[in-house]
Parts: sequence; C-alpha cells; structure tokens
Amino acid sequence: MAIPAETLFLDPDAEGTLQSQIQQMIAEGILSGRFQRGERLPSSRKLAQQLGVSRITVTLAYTELVAEDYISAKGRSGYYVSDSAPQTPSFPLTTREDKVDWSRVLTRKFSQRRALVKPTNWRSYKYPFIYGQADPTLFDIPNWRLCALQALGQRDFDALTTDYHDQDDPKLIEFIARHTLPRRGIVAQSDEILVTMGAQNALWLASQVLLTPHRRAAIEDPCYPSLRDILTQMRCHLDAIPVDGDGLPPDEIPGDTDVVFTTPSHQCPTNATMPVDRRQALLAKAARDDFLIVEDDYEFEMSFLKAPSPALKSLDREGRVVYVGSFSKSLFPGLRLGYLVGSAEFIREARALRATVLRHPPGHIQRTAAYFLSLGHYDALIRRTSRALQERRETIEKAIRANGLMIAGRGAFGGSSLWMDTGGPSATALIEALAQEGVLIESGAPFFAAQDSDRFYRLAYSSIPSNLIPDGIAKIAKVLAKG
Repeated sequence: MAIPAETLFLDPDAEGTLQSQIQQMIAEGILSGRFQRGERLPSSRKLAQQLGVSRITVTLAYTELVAEDYISAKGRSGYYVSDSAPQTPSFPLTTREDKVDWSRVLTRKFSQRRALVKPTNWRSYKYPFIYGQADPTLFDIPNWRLCALQALGQRDFDALTTDYHDQDDPKLIEFIARHTLPRRGIVAQSDEILVTMGAQNALWLASQVLLTPHRRAAIEDPCYPSLRDILTQMRCHLDAIPVDGDGLPPDEIPGDTDVVFTTPSHQCPTNATMPVDRRQALLAKAARDDFLIVEDDYEFEMSFLKAPSPALKSLDREGRVVYVGSFSKSLFPGLRLGYLVGSAEFIREARALRATVLRHPPGHIQRTAAYFLSLGHYDALIRRTSRALQERRETIEKAIRANGLMIAGRGAFGGSSLWMDTGGPSATALIEALAQEGVLIESGAPFFAAQDSDRFYRLAYSSIPSNLIPDGIAKIAKVLAKG
C-alpha cells in the first residue's frame, strides 16, 4: 500500500530546516501509527512537488530516515516504512474517576504563593517592559551555536556523555575560578565552587544545607519572591527586614539569626547598592552574632554607569559568606546555569545534596558555556549588551522625567530595570489597564512580605527597543493620570 503524497503537508509554523521538517513529519507519522510498516512512501519527485521544495531536500531527508531505520530503500521501487521502524505501543483507553482526597493527602501546597507572573506571550506586547528575558537582537546566536557544535565533537565526547555523578565540567569550573570570581575580588579553589541550575537552585541548596525548622533566617523586604517561597517551605523562623536607600540595615537583624540572605550589590528589586562601610558593618555583626550570609550577586556584569562595588564575599575574612552567581541573566534565562562559592566543607555538603536530586547540570550545557566564555564571546556580549542598556537607560529616564513618573530605585552602577512608585494608585489596576494598550509592566506586590503592598512596579528596559520606550512611558503616564 502506498502513502498518497497529497496527505502530507508541512506545518507553516514549524521551526528548523525544510529537511528536518520533512524528517520530523514522516517520523511522527510512523511513531503515531499513521504510517504502517511496509507501506511505500511517495517518490522524492512527487513529495517535492506536493510540498513545494526541491527534490534534493526530500532525498536528503529520506537518506537520514534510512540511516535511523525509520524507512528503507528497496532498489528501484522506492522507499518503504522499515519493517523494524520504531512504533509507539498502543494500549486500550480506560476511563478513570479520581477518588483521592488530595486536600487531605497533599502535605504542602506549593502552588499557593504570590509568584512573579511573566506572560508566555510577552513578545506580542508592543511595549514589553519585562524583566529578565533575552533580547534576540543582542545575543550572539551564531557563536553560541558554534560552541554547542564544538561541544558535540568527538574530542568532547566524554564531556557530553559522561555521568559526572557529583562533579562538574572542569573547564567551566576553571573559567569561574580564574576569570569570573576575580572580577568580584573573590579567590576560590575548585573544591569551593559548585555549578547549579541557576541562582534559584543555588539558593535552595544553601537553605537546605544551612537551615532547619528550628533555625532563624533573615531576608530583605522587599526581596526576590522565590527566595521567600524557598524559606517558607523550609518552615524555618523567618524575619523580613525592611530595606532603605542603602539596602539591608545590619542593625535591624535580630541577634538570634542563623542565616542572612541579601543582595548587597544590586538589591532585588529596589536596585539599592549597599555602601562598603555598611558591608563591613554587616560582616562585623555576622562575626559578633555568629551568623552566616548568603550573598546573591546578580547583574553585576551590567555595570555601564560605574564599576560595581566589591562583592561582600571579597571582604569576608572568616568564611561566613556563601556567594551565589548566575549566567542566566547575562547570557539567557533558559540556560539555567549558576554557581555557589563557599568554604570547602559547605560546598561538599551542597554537592552531595545536589547529587541526590539531579546529580549535576547537563554536561553538554556546561561545556558549551565553557567554550562560549573562554573564547571571548561572553565578554563581547557583555560589552554589546551594556552599550545597548546604557542607551535604553538614558532614553527611559528622559521619558520618565518628561512624563512626571516617580522612580523609587534606579541602581547606582546600571542594571536592566527601574523600581517605580505609582504615587498611591493600585499597581495591579495600572497593569490591567496598560495591558489593553499593549504595555507590559511587572507588579511589585509579590516582592513584599505584606500582601497589601500594591503601589510599586518594575520597569525593565532589557527587552524593549529604544525607539519604543518614549511612547510606552507616555502611555503609562496617561493611564496613571486617569487614576
């Protein structure tokens, strides 16, 4: 039996080359059972005419499918679905009535949190003042692709396929130790560094190793919402310390605190930078009261206004600071690659915990990132991104002044967002009204411990072109003026 060419179509929204789309179309037909073993496929000429592609494209797709044993070539008679082609087993469908009382069975409800909501369709907004998303016009896609291909090569076969168990890619660790950390004034050995699945994973590991339900943690207020969720799930005693214009005030930290979580260089979300004398005071209090500090040092690369202050970890002389870094903000958020730096004894326990949960981040991702970093592409990307962000920062601040909007925090050395104050009106209502105008901004409410903080919002300029910023700011001011 022959498969009619007229029944085959390419998805207009499909990604990849025409050859890969044809391969995927036929492979999916075989796996779904639509095409049966022994059935003859359309000739390359007929299928090329049907799909509107060149005959060589179809021939190459067929050749790849033959190599993967999806189809077989039989002399001059054509191509057939292979007798040994993989098939998805079919099972009879059964109806099910869920009789589990999940309200009783579930021990914790992780979904009941005030999380930051980033619409998946944010690119469809004309004015996306959205934080933390990659700008495809700035990212070096060609060189990332080349690094990924290099990491797939025979020379790196072990890095691609080896189960590291609890270890990390030595090339990536070497780059972090020799290039990334020295820029923050930090000196660390390989046994003091652990690669994580982003900064959030690093914060989770630190909290699991350092806290119990009987210990006390202190966080900034406002702070990164996912950190508060992590510590709430730990069920430890938790104090939210209001920040001021210089970040976390050390004198407000309770004396019986065990661990302090802070973002001294770039407070999340107010962008406040903790002065060096306050950092010294925080370290002195940590020594006096015998507590540890977890420093989340995000966005230090985006220092286009002036050089960032030294990391808190660089001032630590007693091993009290655990440092959290990430490449997800400086490269792209989907990378999910970060790192922990701390005393060897702490890293040993964090490494063992990571191994029980996910063993290690994928070796191919680690090796690709190592190549991208070590070949200089990362530094070039940071310079290019910093220039673009500086231009957008100047544009957005000019537009804000022209429209009389209120900045609550702007960041001393740069960054990619501004912390804004409505001046009284509800930010939630503002967000809903702006969405109708094609403007996307971020609510500040999830950052606060109290649930009635609804006058702040975050304006990011990392994902919106400079030429659209003035009109977007004008729309925000217009909606705010209406009350």
